[in-house]
Amino acid sequence: MKNSFLIFFLLFITLNTSAQVYTLSGKILDNQEKAIPFATVFVKGTTNGTAANGNGEYTIKVGTGKFDIIFSAIGFKQLIRSVEVNQNTILNAPMETESYSLKDVIVYADKEDPAYQIIRKAIKERKNYLKDMPSYTCDVYIKGVQRLLKMPEKFLGRDLNKVAQEAGLDSNRTGIIYQSESQSKLSFMPPKSYHEEMISSKVAGNNRAFSFNRASELILNFYENYQAWDGISNRPFVSPIADNALFYYDYKLIGTSVENGEFINKIQLLPKRKYDPAYRGYIYIVEDSWRIHSVDFLMSKESNISLIDSLKINQQFIAVNRKTWMPSNIKFEFNGGLLGFKFGGYYVGIYNNYDLKPKLNEKDFKEVLRITKEVNKKDSAFWVDARPIPLTQEETVNYKKKDSISARRESKPYLDSLDKVNNNLKLSKLLLSGYNPRNRYKKEFYSIDGILPSVFYNTVEGFAINYGASFTKRIDTLNNRSFFWKGNLRYGFSNKLFSANTQATFPLGKTFNLRVALGSDVLDLNDKGTITVLGNSINSLFYERNFMKLYQKKFTEATLSSRIAGGLNGSLGFAYQNNKSLVNTSNYTFIDHKTREFTTNNPFSPTIDQELFPKYQSLKLTLALSYNFSNKYVTYPTGRFYLPSKWPVLTFNYVKAIPNVFNADADFDLMSLGIRKSDVKLGFYGNFTFSAVAGKFLSSKAVYYPDFKHFRGNNALSFTPAANQFLFLNYYLNSTQQEYFEAHAEHNFSGFFTNKLPLIRKLKLQEIVGANYLSTPMLKNYTEFYFGLSFTGIKAYYGFSYEGNKQVNSGFRVAYGF
Repeated sequence: MKNSFLIFFLLFITLNTSAQVYTLSGKILDNQEKAIPFATVFVKGTTNGTAANGNGEYTIKVGTGKFDIIFSAIGFKQLIRSVEVNQNTILNAPMETESYSLKDVIVYADKEDPAYQIIRKAIKERKNYLKDMPSYTCDVYIKGVQRLLKMPEKFLGRDLNKVAQEAGLDSNRTGIIYQSESQSKLSFMPPKSYHEEMISSKVAGNNRAFSFNRASELILNFYENYQAWDGISNRPFVSPIADNALFYYDYKLIGTSVENGEFINKIQLLPKRKYDPAYRGYIYIVEDSWRIHSVDFLMSKESNISLIDSLKINQQFIAVNRKTWMPSNIKFEFNGGLLGFKFGGYYVGIYNNYDLKPKLNEKDFKEVLRITKEVNKKDSAFWVDARPIPLTQEETVNYKKKDSISARRESKPYLDSLDKVNNNLKLSKLLLSGYNPRNRYKKEFYSIDGILPSVFYNTVEGFAINYGASFTKRIDTLNNRSFFWKGNLRYGFSNKLFSANTQATFPLGKTFNLRVALGSDVLDLNDKGTITVLGNSINSLFYERNFMKLYQKKFTEATLSSRIAGGLNGSLGFAYQNNKSLVNTSNYTFIDHKTREFTTNNPFSPTIDQELFPKYQSLKLTLALSYNFSNKYVTYPTGRFYLPSKWPVLTFNYVKAIPNVFNADADFDLMSLGIRKSDVKLGFYGNFTFSAVAGKFLSSKAVYYPDFKHFRGNNALSFTPAANQFLFLNYYLNSTQQEYFEAHAEHNFSGFFTNKLPLIRKLKLQEIVGANYLSTPMLKNYTEFYFGLSFTGIKAYYGFSYEGNKQVNSGFRVAYGF
């Protein structure tokens, strides 16, 4: 028995020792003993790797034994150091600057640089490396840090010192404003399918948040012809080895070095034109295989990027086997500034533990991303053991400081103190911005409208007020589910008409929403919308133009909506209405134009004031369905969300007006089918958007004007843009109770032409062309063509409209909306 116990004990010790994991750590330095930040570290013969932090410090987990450790950084000679590990070990790495030679190469002033021959061979092999990308899985660690480098003491009259203190910044109002880490398991299946499962996530100062880091979004493939930089550049950037790269780049061979017996060519990239969407920097190409070894690129304001001043991209590859090289790490460094604020930061991703022969199921790739509730629940002990890039001292302090601030911010006394300041009632709030008291501890939020913004004018009600208040209660913070209530009181001082209505939205389960509403209101005759209330008030009071036509509605409504299955969404609605035509009761104006008079509230009888329709009741059932063909989705703790498909979205709508129930008069059936697709990417040539809807009243025994099919027209110089917007179509005269076909198309060239114009390119203007079409039995083949420019939410157009072959209108239009 004793011998058996001893054998078991010795076996346990042996197994435990062989499975022991130790930490290998140290610092990576250059010739001047300065830190080399973010250098890569790999165990030779494996894909077990990491990267140094910003101070050149690294840690990596290894077992017991002798290992060759590879240290590499762009611009430095690869260093291989042997080490025997049987305990936690320190191994520093002094790296030498790489020297590049031009041996056996003679460069003549009038001859082509030898870099071009290398680049042509890389371009020739580009498609092969795209096509031969194998299936794989790997572990990805991502770290992001954003810093505020400068902040003014005051902004728009507000003292920012207190804001900086609350954010955990230093006395100079600088410091880390965002810090996060995440670990994911990434799977890839050719040609372009990814599945990512986030394993852990940490955000400084917020234990409930999930990191913005996404391994799939960090992927940058320079074997593609171009790379899209949405939000940073209107145009995609051209890869240095794209099919048409020689049109965008000049190349210069800096020299060749040797690494692991292979020759690495360092080639400088120089954009032929400063304004082109082309990278600056260096690309490293492996001799003979002509694959990318690493890149060191810069995007700057010269290339007309937005939001930031510069973005540095550093990517390195590792040989997983003789034929396959995969990314080992990627780093983005950025900086920028706006209105006295300056910021900078970085994101770094480490790829390791590649498996090129994984067992993958194609069905699993329908889920692009999975984040579970447990992802952000890992404690500090977990991260100390799991994080591959050690924290700097600043980052360690920032975690502690932000977590302390977060704990304080979630306490009832702190939240009550904030609410006390916010809930302080001032006359200016009541008059202008509105009063928004809240109880953040109970997750209750109130909103009371400002008085002055609630006052308006139209010729039906005269001067009027539409005053409202709302209440929101967060029921389920994790799933972002809330109860919402809103109420409005409306009174016209000229027609003495009082209206009151209320609505509420109830979350039912995880996906269903129930909206109920009842009361009375004064509404636009065109349910698609015409001019804004403010726009109509200004036109009426200053220009004697009363564009908006109104009617009274008393109603009871209920709508249940939800995602039904996959990309299929739907809603079912019930509405009982009592509708009444209204007439003008005021002709007041600030400026009396002698050659102009207000029109009546009947768009079909502008000079004689008569009712547009008799008072009537309607009982309507509405079914709406949409399907986006997408089987791709992401899973968050809040639920499943389907991603847009490359195919258009199909829509189906059906409205049934039921007569003789509750004295209902309306009797009709309206059905429509639609198709739409927005933001169709066309590479360097911008993006395209289109939509088309065909509909028909299957029966129209009793259809009153408010229930006609309306279209979103425009009669004003400026307007707020909306979907399916016409530029010159009359607001009301072309509504129909029969069949119709409506189509819209717009192409945004994203600066393809304006970027070639000196000075103009700095404005980052985007060129727009488009067309609108409508056909009804009364208005056949109505067409609009337009072209214009877009600038930070403002679009200026010049367009033409035709009825058949006859031009009926033309002119400028301005759309504004941010």
